[in-house]
Amino acid sequence: MAEYTNDLRLKEIATGDESGTWGTSTNTNLELIGEGLSFTTKDCFASNADQTETVADGSTDPLRGMYVKVTSSATLSATRVLTILPNTVSRLQFIENATTGSQIITIKQGSGSTVNIANGEVKAVYLDGAGSGAAVVDAFTDLNLGGNPTSTTQTAGNNTTRLATTAFVTTAVGNAEPFPSGTSMLFQQTSAPTGWTKQSTHNDKALRLTSGTVGTGGSVAFTTAMATPAVSLGSVTGNPGTNQTVSAGNLAVSMSGNISNTTLSTNQIPSHEHTTALGAGGTNHLAIINASVNTQAATFYNLGGNTGGGGSHNHGHNLSGSMTGAPTLSGNVTAGNLAVAASTATINVQYVDFIIANKD
Repeated sequence: MAEYTNDLRLKEIATGDESGTWGTSTNTNLELIGEGLSFTTKDCFASNADQTETVADGSTDPLRGMYVKVTSSATLSATRVLTILPNTVSRLQFIENATTGSQIITIKQGSGSTVNIANGEVKAVYLDGAGSGAAVVDAFTDLNLGGNPTSTTQTAGNNTTRLATTAFVTTAVGNAEPFPSGTSMLFQQTSAPTGWTKQSTHNDKALRLTSGTVGTGGSVAFTTAMATPAVSLGSVTGNPGTNQTVSAGNLAVSMSGNISNTTLSTNQIPSHEHTTALGAGGTNHLAIINASVNTQAATFYNLGGNTGGGGSHNHGHNLSGSMTGAPTLSGNVTAGNLAVAASTATINVQYVDFIIANKD
């Protein structure tokens, strides 16, 4: 009885079979061997879903080809799985994802590893034929080409996982646009670089950083404002008086005038008395005779009383004078009613000119 246990699913004629027809079966096998070495195309996705394909036994089947271009009559909307059976087949195949819908297809044989092929790409994979646990492996993952291999240069702008030659990279770098069109940049040069256009909207202005929406403002040109700016200072109000000290200065005081005469009244004179001496004997004394004994008195008597009240009094004057000199003031003076007049200053700050240019 014929068997189909080989990796190409060819008919194996049993002993005693095919009497008179052996040649026909042999020719079919030879054709299938050629198919196994050829380029083939197969629509594996008639619907937008995962699919299973089984290589036919002893008859033509595009999935037997060495290079299989997988297509789809349905437009795929997501990654789809293509399972290739029998899971005992072990062989190398080149598989191209030419499906519609720009989706990845996943090649599977059993419960083992799988290989993803991006739309438009080709991968060399091998099916290990290990039965229910069969795996699909990317044959070129660890491929060492050695030497200095060359390759076809991909089309500029290709954004797939295809190999990029040095020529492709050089072109890509030369065409690289790190800044989107319309980007505004500052340049410290007179003319805009290639690919940029110099802007003339803003001229002779300063730069201001902002954390909000950008804009413009001010009314005085940068050069004018920085050359002779008018600095206007208003008045300062408050009450000075903190920690002030006055140090010695060259002070001179001159005085002139007189104090007028004042006649004191009795009440303004301090209290005092005048003593009168009375005595016996001498020619300069008054002798008082004691009528009883007819003798002279030997005692002095105070015949006058106290007078004067000790009251206050004043003196009028017409003194006048002046003070000259230059005392110094030190310490901390708080704000007071101080008026500061407007003034001007010449700055003439150094600057570097920049231009604004937009990316074409």
